[in-house]
Amino acid sequence: MSNSITATVSRNDVGTLPGSDLLALVGRILVAALFIPAGFSKLMGFAGTVGYIASAGLPMPALGAIIAIVVELGAGIALLLGYKTRIAAIVLAVFTLAATFFFHAFWAAPEAQKMVATLLFTKNIAVVGGLLMVAAFGPGRLSIDKK
Repeated sequence: MSNSITATVSRNDVGTLPGSDLLALVGRILVAALFIPAGFSKLMGFAGTVGYIASAGLPMPALGAIIAIVVELGAGIALLLGYKTRIAAIVLAVFTLAATFFFHAFWAAPEAQKMVATLLFTKNIAVVGGLLMVAAFGPGRLSIDKK
């Protein structure tokens, strides 16, 4: 007798639960709402964005700001629309993971800032997890990709 548990849901069953496509759409909207306004903010306050990146000690802060704007706006809009969604989600996940380690390093934060830095770090890690789920399961049928 085997002690293993076998899954009764096949890969084709994913996303077929009632309301799954609507939930995927709402999820994409909510996640995109994090990135698109951030990209516009960086674009409109470009000098401040460059200064902030420079203050973290990163090289070529102007190029870093351009990359951040392109990723947040481009991949954020693609995620929202469900266009090339899996690629957009992976790009946003990698970007968020890198930004998290550079800008929310709670282990190096002064004691008075440690709690907020830890909160921002763990929130971003959770966002990366959500993006990886979108990459794995797709955008749902209410998308340009329709998958």
